[in-house]
Amino acid sequence: MTDDDWRAPSGRRAYSSARRVPPPEGMSDLDQLLAYEHIRQLAHRYALSVNMRDLGALVELFVDDVKVQDGGTGRDALTEMFRLHMAAEVDVLEVTTHVINLLDADRALGTVYSRCEMGGRRVWARQSIAYEDRYERRDRMWYFVNRNHLLFYGLELPERPLDQPPANWPERLVGRGSVPYDWPTWQGARSS
Repeated sequence: MTDDDWRAPSGRRAYSSARRVPPPEGMSDLDQLLAYEHIRQLAHRYALSVNMRDLGALVELFVDDVKVQDGGTGRDALTEMFRLHMAAEVDVLEVTTHVINLLDADRALGTVYSRCEMGGRRVWARQSIAYEDRYERRDRMWYFVNRNHLLFYGLELPERPLDQPPANWPERLVGRGSVPYDWPTWQGARSS
């Protein structure tokens, strides 16, 4: 690696910040706590929706007029974008660190660290991800305005967790599990 490898390779300006910001004026402590929790639930619901391949639940986490990378607008365009990008047979997306800065009662910024393991029987990979999020509250509900997916790294792993016999839990500790295969939304996504 050279020094040039460490200079903003994506060319995009990242806006994550670990600095604390003062609480928004007019928001009670309880209102702030509720906002934090509702926003945290967005990140967790995003991960579960991806893992379950529940595109309907996934796009409902975004504002109805969401702008999609290809220039499209709205949840239908977002559904198509997700459908194209969810190529792995299985994703195990986990949420770890989540920092939220409330800008006012209806807007916030956040950074979410995630780890994703993904693949199928032949290939298995792990990504370490940071999402830079913009959130907005509409009609008393918090939504993503957008998510900027930043990659720390992606690594192909030698293990093939799906290329093993079923564990038939609790019969055996080791083996292929029953999720996501048991989830109807995952089954529906596989058949479409």
